[in-house]
Amino acid sequence: MASSPHLNSDWMSMLCPQLWDLPLHHLSIPGSRDTMTYCLSRKSPISHSESRLLQLLGKVLPCVTLPMVLRWSVTQTLDVTEQLDAGVRYLDLRIAHMPGGSERNLHFVHKVYSTALVEEVPTLRQLWARGQQVLVSYEHEGSVRRHRVLWPAVPYWWADQVNTEALISYLERMKSCGRPGGLFAAGVNLTGHLTYVLAHLSRSLSQVTLAGLPMLTAWVREQCPGSGSHCTNIITGNFVGAGSFVCDVIALNWKLLRS
Repeated sequence: MASSPHLNSDWMSMLCPQLWDLPLHHLSIPGSRDTMTYCLSRKSPISHSESRLLQLLGKVLPCVTLPMVLRWSVTQTLDVTEQLDAGVRYLDLRIAHMPGGSERNLHFVHKVYSTALVEEVPTLRQLWARGQQVLVSYEHEGSVRRHRVLWPAVPYWWADQVNTEALISYLERMKSCGRPGGLFAAGVNLTGHLTYVLAHLSRSLSQVTLAGLPMLTAWVREQCPGSGSHCTNIITGNFVGAGSFVCDVIALNWKLLRS
C-alpha cells in the first residue's frame, strides 16, 4: 500500500528538537535512486554510455528493444514534487547531452534519455524563496575543486544485484567494513543486467522490486542511524511511493532518542 503523498512533506522540521543539533550524517534520510526516471521516453535513443550491444539492438530492433529497456530503466513513478512531499530528501540526478541535440539542452538519463530538460527542475532561487536549502554533491573531483559551492561525492553502496538476498548480503558486508566519515547512501535498489533482462523479457524492474519489497522493508526497519560503525545514513530505493519505504526510513530517527 502506498503512503499518503503529503504525509512526510515537513518531516525534518517535525523531528524531536533533541535531534536538531545532530550532524546530518547521523540521521536517517530517505532518498530516491535515479530520481528523474518517471519521465523517460521510449521515443528517445538509448544512452551512448550503454553497451554497444544494447545500442545496436536499439537501432536494429527499436520496437522490441526500447520498450524492454524502458521497463528496466524506470525506477520511480512519482515526480520530483511528489517525491519531496512524500519525504524524500536525497535526489539522485544523472545528467547528459543527448547525441544530436542542442548543446544547451541537458537531459536526465538512465539508459534512456528523459523528456524533461534540466532547466525544468526547481531552481535554487525558487527553493530559497520557500525557505528551503539544498546541498549539491558532485562526483567529478576536478569540478568540486574548481567550484567550492559543490560538495564532494556522497559515497554510495550499490550492490548491482537483481537478487534480493544478494543485495542485502552486500549491504551487510559493507556495514561490517565500517561507515564513511560523513554523508553516505546505502542503496536498497535492485538492478537488472542485460543478460538477465534478455532472459526475462516479460519482466520489469517494477515487478522485481515489488517482489523483493517485504525482505527489503524488513532490512530497512532493522537499521539504526547514528555515529556507530554499523550505522546507516541515507537509504535510497526504487519506486519510493510503493509500500512504507519513506516512512520506515524516517522512523529510524526515533531510535536515536533511545540510544
